[in-house]
Amino acid sequence: GFELSVTPPKVLERTISGERHEPFELVDIEVPEEYSGSVVEMLGSRKGSMLEMGSVTGHDMISMQYEVPSRAMAGVKTRLMSNTRGLAVMTTTFAGYRPYAGDFDKRERGNLLSTEQGVVTAYALLKAQERGSLFSLPGDHVYEHQIVGIHQRAGDLKVNVCRTKHLTNIRSASADDKIILTPPIVLSLEDAVEYIEGDEIVEVTPTHIRMSKPPISNQRG
Repeated sequence: GFELSVTPPKVLERTISGERHEPFELVDIEVPEEYSGSVVEMLGSRKGSMLEMGSVTGHDMISMQYEVPSRAMAGVKTRLMSNTRGLAVMTTTFAGYRPYAGDFDKRERGNLLSTEQGVVTAYALLKAQERGSLFSLPGDHVYEHQIVGIHQRAGDLKVNVCRTKHLTNIRSASADDKIILTPPIVLSLEDAVEYIEGDEIVEVTPTHIRMSKPPISNQRG
């Protein structure tokens, strides 16, 4: 087998006339009018500048054109499809280099990070899912610092998804059958690469796609 480590994509910047410049994309979007607000908010938060907004058509569709920093486009397609129930159409073309647009927050929520190496249990996931959305299933093998979910708040939170239930002398045989878990989020390689940021990495093997965060940057949320 093999394992590949993938880091977040980075754009190639240039210095033009002594100023820092970065590549921009020309983004054309056609979306149902009822979802236009969420699109404007999403692209605006990523330093996008609206160039044009068309009139509402007879099919209640509206067109928009933006210039957006190329580095801000990571994850836009996934969020756009989610926010518009798959009804939006987006095309992008290279617009050229523009002055650096400034920093922005790619994610509003942090990670759920595994505290140890082991096998995921349903009992532990029942507790962990109260903290956010999960990527793992019972029986999965995880390791320390692996990203096992999305924290419901900003900042990372360490969780033990391998915790087992303490046995007692009196225990119902069907006790574990009563555990009801929310289905996990299943990420493709493209989804995982769009999700990570900073020093996080995607680890790819023939059978698994995992994400992790180096311990030097882990912070308890």
